[in-house]
Amino acid sequence: MDDSFKSFSQRISRVNRRRQKMNNNGVVRKVGKDGLISAYPRRRMPSFPFRGIVILVMAAFMYKAVMFAWLGAVTYGDRVEALAQGTIVEQVGAWILQADPATVTVGNIIKPLLPLA
Repeated sequence: MDDSFKSFSQRISRVNRRRQKMNNNGVVRKVGKDGLISAYPRRRMPSFPFRGIVILVMAAFMYKAVMFAWLGAVTYGDRVEALAQGTIVEQVGAWILQADPATVTVGNIIKPLLPLA
């Protein structure tokens, strides 16, 4: 009798946890292949937008590579040097925009693809 009561108690606690999640996060209802409507707790999304940050960093890197390819190494370097002589914000921008090996490599790859480059 103890085993059946323990099993029943575990099932009850599992149902209560699931119900508490549905009360806190909301409910998603889905219709199965057999026509049965089932309720599931809504999954919480991560609070920090990692995907958006990665997309933003990749877009900034591609911008940097395109500008390197478009302007050429000498002109790009001159403009970054001029930016480094400015205010603190401009110096931070110059540090971010300096030509690293990855930027040079990607810039050289996409240079033939750019018009009037």
